[in-house]
Amino acid sequence: MTQGSSRTSQALKDIRSLKVVAIHPDDQDGEELRGQLRRIGCEVQMVWPSLDALPDGTDVVFLAVRPETLSIQFPWLDAKGTPPVIPVVSYENPIVIEAVLQLNPYCLVPSPVRSFGLLTAIAISLYQHKSKRTLEHYVGRLEDKLADQRKIQQAKTILMETRKLSEQDAYDLLRAQAMAKRQPIEVMAQAIIQAHAVLDF
Repeated sequence: MTQGSSRTSQALKDIRSLKVVAIHPDDQDGEELRGQLRRIGCEVQMVWPSLDALPDGTDVVFLAVRPETLSIQFPWLDAKGTPPVIPVVSYENPIVIEAVLQLNPYCLVPSPVRSFGLLTAIAISLYQHKSKRTLEHYVGRLEDKLADQRKIQQAKTILMETRKLSEQDAYDLLRAQAMAKRQPIEVMAQAIIQAHAVLDF
């Protein structure tokens, strides 16, 4: 089995244990959605029309985008760690399309709901959501690293100006002080910056 097929197989297994919230009317289409999700193996909670907070452990949200939901605010949508949202769309007009775009979904499910495409929509949404979070984590680490480099550069500049050192000597002194105090060099750099700010006040 190739790595790609193994990954797909694992993803499909994971889907069978998902905790799904469906913000959808309890109508025929809602019953079809709930039934299909349960046949896949998901644990489903149906609510309508609003939901102030997602239940703990929610993996995926299905949201019926209808005229009566357009004015409803969902506070959890902008929260950190919000799971992927899959719109269920029964209308195609500019207002509904704009509402769907604001959800920033990876895919959608047309209404009336059918079995075909539902599993794929979940798999794509979960995969893309995981990829996005991995990228955000990577970018966050890069930003932290750049911030640390700026601190080190600022601390070196302070040492160069106050002690009349070359850039290399300033760095060597900074590193030596960090090693002597068993601290990361960026922590020592921050301490030098803060001390300089106090003395320069």
